[in-house]
Amino acid sequence: MADPSSGQAPAQDARSRAAAIVARMTLDEKIQLIHGLFPPMAKGKTQNELIPSAGHIDGIPHLGVPLIRESDASLGVANQVEQRKGDVATALPSSLATAASFDPAIARAGGAMIGAEARAKRFSVLLAGGVNLTRDPWNGRNFEYLGEDPLLSGTMAGAHIAGVQSNRIVSTIKHFALNSQETGRTVADARIDEAALRMSDLLAFEIAIETGKPGSVMCAYNKVNGDWACENAHLLSDVLKRDWGYRGWVMSDWGAVHSSAKAANAGLDQESGQELDQAIYFADALKADIAAGRVPMARLDDMVTRYLTGLIETGAYDAPASAAQPIPYDAHAEVAQRAAEAGIVLLKNDGDLLPLARTAKRIVLIGGHADVGVLSGGGSSQVRSVGGAPVEIPLTHGAASSFARVTWHASSPLLAIRAAMPQAQVTWIDGHDSAAAAAAAKAADVAIIFATQWTTEAQDVPDLSLPDHQNDLIAAVAAAQPKTIAVMETGGPVLMPWRAAVPAILQAWYPGQRGGLAIANILTGRVNPSGRLPITFPASTAQAPRAAPVGFDQLTAVEAQAAADPAHAGDHQLASFPIDYTEGADVGYRWYEKTHAAPLFPFGHGLSYTRFAYRIPVVTGGAKLSISFDVVNTGRVAGSDVPQVYVAREGSSAPMRLAAFRRVTLKPGEATRVTLVAEPRILADYDTALPGWRVAGGRYRVALAHDAQDRSVILTTTVDAATMKP
Repeated sequence: MADPSSGQAPAQDARSRAAAIVARMTLDEKIQLIHGLFPPMAKGKTQNELIPSAGHIDGIPHLGVPLIRESDASLGVANQVEQRKGDVATALPSSLATAASFDPAIARAGGAMIGAEARAKRFSVLLAGGVNLTRDPWNGRNFEYLGEDPLLSGTMAGAHIAGVQSNRIVSTIKHFALNSQETGRTVADARIDEAALRMSDLLAFEIAIETGKPGSVMCAYNKVNGDWACENAHLLSDVLKRDWGYRGWVMSDWGAVHSSAKAANAGLDQESGQELDQAIYFADALKADIAAGRVPMARLDDMVTRYLTGLIETGAYDAPASAAQPIPYDAHAEVAQRAAEAGIVLLKNDGDLLPLARTAKRIVLIGGHADVGVLSGGGSSQVRSVGGAPVEIPLTHGAASSFARVTWHASSPLLAIRAAMPQAQVTWIDGHDSAAAAAAAKAADVAIIFATQWTTEAQDVPDLSLPDHQNDLIAAVAAAQPKTIAVMETGGPVLMPWRAAVPAILQAWYPGQRGGLAIANILTGRVNPSGRLPITFPASTAQAPRAAPVGFDQLTAVEAQAAADPAHAGDHQLASFPIDYTEGADVGYRWYEKTHAAPLFPFGHGLSYTRFAYRIPVVTGGAKLSISFDVVNTGRVAGSDVPQVYVAREGSSAPMRLAAFRRVTLKPGEATRVTLVAEPRILADYDTALPGWRVAGGRYRVALAHDAQDRSVILTTTVDAATMKP
């Protein structure tokens, strides 16, 4: 039963009510609801106001069906190239930063905040809920997702979605499925076997859908095992709707529809942003398919019923977001700042260089535009943030050039550190001249380098090196100043050839609109760092399952051909190509364990200004696997820890898997007893012969760990054999 205070209706009641409304519709009214407009290209196609945004679906007033407006995305109410002049919103840190908190409460609070702003701006659908697993470290969109582990990603995404929908609007979950790289995303064919897919990417979606109950699922651009994701009957009908019992609607990504009858019969319920497809498939074309019997009327009724069910269940149907409301931006900024502070990861802190000593009198900041703000990721998730005009650099070429700008939120680390350390002289130089930067560092007591790597939707990074000779800059500064700190504002992992020479490294991700203040609070000790890596940092690109983005060379060649032949640029297109995910379910840290590779920093790693110990662990088996233990703060300051439990069957060659985790906050000397229960599907393997999940009975190894490589505490227990439905 749904919580009455949430505005959400029980699923069965919502479905019955939706079906009754559909029964009163004409054919044209049904068709009207299953294709949506892309407002920037839809002028004159509706009599209702078109708000420049992602999507618009007219309602049916005489039946009470509301008009629905849709906005990007997971990090706030997007306004990518300021299509709504002067409109601002609160910008969360990147989703990887939220995932690094390992705290569902942080994810839910962020979702609730951006959902409230979406509703206040008259949007009833927020295109949030990105949960694609990080299979490759150079994916341009990794910053929008929640890391490489299905349990962590699914748990955090579910909390975020629930937060969004607490505002009686719909959140999507996306991109279903295996949209794991941006290079060639509209032509790539992601190939993987069924069991591996169920145990990795699909498990993340399954957990998030169970816990978040999103009103809509967005299918992806790419193919999966030969069929486009938005006309993939196995994914949409067999897995999502039959096996998982999903009742909401499947919407396409913008420009991801390739057919009418095949897509509808496969399980696609709504064509989104119709102007971006090669044709409008779910209007006259689908109507003709119905008349010809290629698509049953019952299927059309189901499509519309699912759309209305998603709206009714979330409360968006009965309380449409029709009137603009004031927004408490100051309170919302606090939510963004807390998320940033909880997600910043202290990777290294030799000699306890951090927090900054109050005795430091001369501090120089170098590079990264730290004088003006903090970097953000590009693409459809770009938020034009509150708090001052952002610094923007338009793109001149590339797949993202039409909708992305390199953008710094106006939250200056320089100003924040000056305010936090008034006793010190804090200066900044741009770092363009390595020799000048080294000289400035040598003259200071401490040097803080801000290293940046901009990533964006629609294109992957060509490699994992910091751009613009920043590695040389860091090496030069570290050689001149032994007290050098590197603050990394990146979309994901980067290589650090200078790691040994830099005593302190802080992974700040894209820290959002209060990022400068969050970084300053961590550096100065006002906030104790508590983030943990949700993604493995490789020591070299050779350690990853693929040494470079698949299709990148082909794309570069096509772009060169188009540039050389501008009159016929449209004739030069990237051909479809396969991506074989041979690592299967062994994504991320599991791959590193399987291949015996030592990463730069492991999944789950993160340091603190205090220390934590795990004591008196007791593991139990049987029908479920659980472990109880004391967490003790053995240091001198309060802090948060994230105990992690990894499991594997004895005698199996499979890598250990994250089966449970919890964030715990303790005062100095404080202890608490924690019990963690392993997620059954993590213990299990997917058996296509059942079909379903099969837990092999027998002995299991259980690691109580600080990160994915920690094997300092290993226990064993016996688990009963069991099977579970898919």
